[in-house]
Amino acid sequence: MKTSQLFALAGLVGMLGLGAGNAPAQPAGPGNFSFDPAQFQKMILDRYREQLDVKDDPEWKVIEGRIQKVMDARREVGFGGGAGMMRLFMGGRGGGGPGGPGGGPFAAFAPTPVPEEEALQRAVDAKASNAEIKAALAKFLQARKVKQANLEKAQADLRQVLSVRQEAIASLTGLL
Repeated sequence: MKTSQLFALAGLVGMLGLGAGNAPAQPAGPGNFSFDPAQFQKMILDRYREQLDVKDDPEWKVIEGRIQKVMDARREVGFGGGAGMMRLFMGGRGGGGPGGPGGGPFAAFAPTPVPEEEALQRAVDAKASNAEIKAALAKFLQARKVKQANLEKAQADLRQVLSVRQEAIASLTGLL
């Protein structure tokens, strides 16, 4: 797997908001597929270990924990679109298709909107006054700044434990 493919795979995980508890496994059957987000995440972490050429288990434990924090923080930032992008592509407000929440095979993957995002969406939907929308937008943007700062801190913490070569690889894969 090339570095760009690894980046795409990691991006997919972040886009789908796949934390260990965010999407339950689906029972196999017509129209369903079996998916274990924890197993998928482990596969990605194993791939990062291989790419970073980490042979030592204690060293990997340190790096793995910091990679996990970066992945979690990146998911919180939402790759610049978060739940809104999921709603745009999957239809409806809840990611379940035009009928709203709960439907469709990808409903379990839609990230849960943050309160500031929900408040802004309500203001837009209600065609609130410009002052109300502006206030909700300011709170939403502030919450996003905090999440971005958390991501940058997690990336700085990861950078501290990587060699120069590993830092270059992590940069190419989108971790840094």
